[in-house]
Amino acid sequence: MSNLGRYIIFLGKLFTNPESFRTYVKLIFDECAYIGLNSIVLVAILSVFMGAVSTVQTAYNLISPLIPDSVIGLVVRDLTILELAPTITAIIFAGKVGSSIAGNLGTMRITEQIDALEVMGINSVSYLVLPKIFASVVMYPFLVILAGALAISGGYLAAELASVVGSADYLMGLKMNFNQFSVTFALIKSVVFGFLVSSISAYMGFYTKGGALEVGQSSTKAVTVSCIAILLSDFVLAQLLLVR
Repeated sequence: MSNLGRYIIFLGKLFTNPESFRTYVKLIFDECAYIGLNSIVLVAILSVFMGAVSTVQTAYNLISPLIPDSVIGLVVRDLTILELAPTITAIIFAGKVGSSIAGNLGTMRITEQIDALEVMGINSVSYLVLPKIFASVVMYPFLVILAGALAISGGYLAAELASVVGSADYLMGLKMNFNQFSVTFALIKSVVFGFLVSSISAYMGFYTKGGALEVGQSSTKAVTVSCIAILLSDFVLAQLLLVR
């Protein structure tokens, strides 16, 4: 509970005595490039194989002649949009970006760079953390959209190369009973996940104490707590937005 309260106070400091808008613009663009663009390759590789594996395994389990092959495309589409693209990618995002944020801030803390900013009268939380959170919230939904598109494309490639389902049936399944709110729900989750990963990782790194060993421990804690927060928030959002 003490850590939760400290985390909430930490978030409150983001908007206390902020710097000028011009100061944040360059920082935000730099963070967007670092967080978003540097994650594209990893997300692309992960998404293509997720879609391909989902298609093959779904086809393997739907062996009943009473079930049309087009259902495979439907299952892969809904599974990708609702879970694979936003949630699984978020866990990978936490491992790559979250650990990096915690490590960078932890290093700045033990080398007293954060203390130097505070001595100069700069709100170190707002100056260092706010651009990271804003960039993560903005860029992660784009990564989720990319992940969803590539996962569905990977499923199509698997259908063609592995011959587990005809391409026409797979495309027909993608169009069956499509619920547009699924996309909205995935984007809502992506914004929440992006905020949780960046803010929790920044919190863990910002309050690092000790030396290089503790920086590594902060990065590990950041990834662990972020993954738990992602799964808990995933359940809560599904309960609030999907259950009627």
